[in-house]
Amino acid sequence: MTGEAMSGQAIDSQATSNPGKSGWRVTVLGGGAWGTALALAMLRAGHSVRLYARDQQTVAAIGRGENPRYLPGIAIAPGIEATSDIEAALAGADCVLAVTPAQSLRATLAAARDHMPAGIPLVLCAKGIERDTGALLSAIVEEILPKNPVAALSGPSFATDVARGLPTAVVVAARDEMLAADLAARFSAENLRCYSSSDLIGVEIGGALKNVFAIAAGAVTGAGLGASAQAAMVTRGFVELRRIGAAFGARPETLMGLSGLGDLLLTCSSAQSRNFAYGLALGQGKALSGLPLAEGVPTAAIAARIAAERGIDAPIISAVAAILDGKVTIDQAVTALMTRPLKTETND
Repeated sequence: MTGEAMSGQAIDSQATSNPGKSGWRVTVLGGGAWGTALALAMLRAGHSVRLYARDQQTVAAIGRGENPRYLPGIAIAPGIEATSDIEAALAGADCVLAVTPAQSLRATLAAARDHMPAGIPLVLCAKGIERDTGALLSAIVEEILPKNPVAALSGPSFATDVARGLPTAVVVAARDEMLAADLAARFSAENLRCYSSSDLIGVEIGGALKNVFAIAAGAVTGAGLGASAQAAMVTRGFVELRRIGAAFGARPETLMGLSGLGDLLLTCSSAQSRNFAYGLALGQGKALSGLPLAEGVPTAAIAARIAAERGIDAPIISAVAAILDGKVTIDQAVTALMTRPLKTETND
């Protein structure tokens, strides 16, 4: 079944109730931890899977049933066809999962453009805001691949958990409610429960901004400021997330769900989160070079700029951006936050 047909009508009821009965050819763009984990999830959901990675060593390792650079100690089930040829990866695909980092998405889509089958859905699985333009990732897809419907998969999920097949719930969003439901049904498997949403912008905003607050939570922990400070930061951070979400037209209930509050709680409480780990090292005064990619770093700067341009009160985001830019220390940022003028808690 082609994505062109799918984007206009629902899949048949048999396929909806049991995605494995009518498997797709799913292409995953990105051979990192999350890309590999999602490739395994798609395999479990009954699809044939191709994974594109630029690194030949990663391609060869996946062919051997492992990805030690990104998912050490986790066996890669046979059935994933890995390749460094993007044309071959996309040939005959029914659906594409874009799992490259947010700041390299534009380059990846540009490379894929001439080989992308028209009409098939592209599902964003990275989280962030483009640093140079302030564009949400869906806007980049719509600019470069206007013939492909865009969706996003997000929610509280660590790559290692998904790769191991541990119970995980996520949300799949698209502006077309029918498309979102179809994709959620297709992607769901025994230990991966996918909810659907038509609030694409809300899901994107929640996924992008939670990374910034995860850095803040890690920094608070690393600096030894206490559990009370961390709880206050996460709670007030969620207020800022809702303010910015509202400015973009996100629905409040979306931000209260898996892709907003759910993802925020997960990534702000565990060093498994790359953003929390980055903030932890920052708070401890450790060297940051060589740490795994933390998408919250570029997102913090552009989110602070967007908030300032739109007149949105976002002091925590602004503080994180200033700390990362070396303009203030963590102690100075905390002092500034704690001495802001008092107001009622619900004053937005």
